[in-house]
Amino acid sequence: MRFGTVEQAIEDIREGKFIIVADDEDRENEGDLICAAQLVTPAKIHFLIKRAGGQICLALTPERCDQLGLPAQADEDRDRYRTAFTVSIDAAHRFGVTTGVGAADRAKTIQVAVDPATVPSDLRRGGHVFPLRAREGGVLQRVGHTETAVDLARFAGLYPAGVICEILNDDDSAPARRPQLERFAEEHKLTFITVAQVVAHRLRTERLVHRVAEARLPTETGDWRIIGYRNDVDTHEHVALVHGDVGDGENVLVRMHSKCLTGDVFGSRRCDCQWQLHAAMDMIAEQGRGVVVYLDQEGRGIGLLNKLKAYELQDAGIDTVEANERLGFKPDLRNYGIGAQILLDLGLKSIRPMTNNPKKLVGLEGYGLRVDEGVRIQGPVTAENRGYLDAKRLKLGHLFSH
Repeated sequence: MRFGTVEQAIEDIREGKFIIVADDEDRENEGDLICAAQLVTPAKIHFLIKRAGGQICLALTPERCDQLGLPAQADEDRDRYRTAFTVSIDAAHRFGVTTGVGAADRAKTIQVAVDPATVPSDLRRGGHVFPLRAREGGVLQRVGHTETAVDLARFAGLYPAGVICEILNDDDSAPARRPQLERFAEEHKLTFITVAQVVAHRLRTERLVHRVAEARLPTETGDWRIIGYRNDVDTHEHVALVHGDVGDGENVLVRMHSKCLTGDVFGSRRCDCQWQLHAAMDMIAEQGRGVVVYLDQEGRGIGLLNKLKAYELQDAGIDTVEANERLGFKPDLRNYGIGAQILLDLGLKSIRPMTNNPKKLVGLEGYGLRVDEGVRIQGPVTAENRGYLDAKRLKLGHLFSH
């Protein structure tokens, strides 16, 4: 079965129909039914309960979650895919909602939640509808069903919120995979698309990054261009280092490097960041052209001071992954959507990323870049960084030969 088009999916959402959206192959590899929250009915909720089988969730913008006073669950972002649940809700009794369990009650709760006139006191906490807080910037910041639902509703000219429900197998209640999803789509005559298609649609029609400055940067590895970027999502500032002529955009050597003050600047031996950065620049200089995107994502996304707190915990005997989790963070909070947009802004089409992280390759492909091959970039293993590298290999899936 061929996937449908994003344009058809948007039209279906506008008409109040369900669509199926498949996840990325290397994420949950699942499929969700999605419809516009503004157009939800008891019959639609009943269909989700009887035919989909997963948890019925309400995807909302960050702004709407704040307006409704919906805090994150106590275990916010504890699942590996950064699914941001808020507290669950039911509409207040005055809206005719009783137990909150039935299809009519859940549909009413969703209708109340997306009514612009609703205030926090109109909702009861600890209910039967499970809101999800979408990332600002949508699928260009997180390639997920939550962001897809919000983006598609917005594209359809509707209130930016969606109802989503995972499709489960009838026999074992496990998440349905592509063959089952295709049969489901054919049986119910539903448009079937992927999150990656929605990403590509947005990349064709909009940009979140903007060039601010560009200058010559002479270094020990030769002359580079340094280009500064701001983005519309947050206050982080990023730079691209460009060496040689990358004008054709094909088969370009690329290093997507997250900022590491302790390693890159001070030469810390706790990590291999400085070695990887310098090695990447050397390899690009030898090739004659390439790009380093230097992303403001200190400490795998937790920030400098939190990284130092993680170092304290590591000094007490736990590894880098456990330290992040002890501080309440995911092991890796980095996001490569903005970096991918920077590469696209530079005109790149196909790339050879220098990385030991296979998830980074998948993430870049999801943003419309063709990955020709990954280039390993492994530095020396020392007594100081062995534990760090082992944790990345064993717990984060990085590919090292030691």
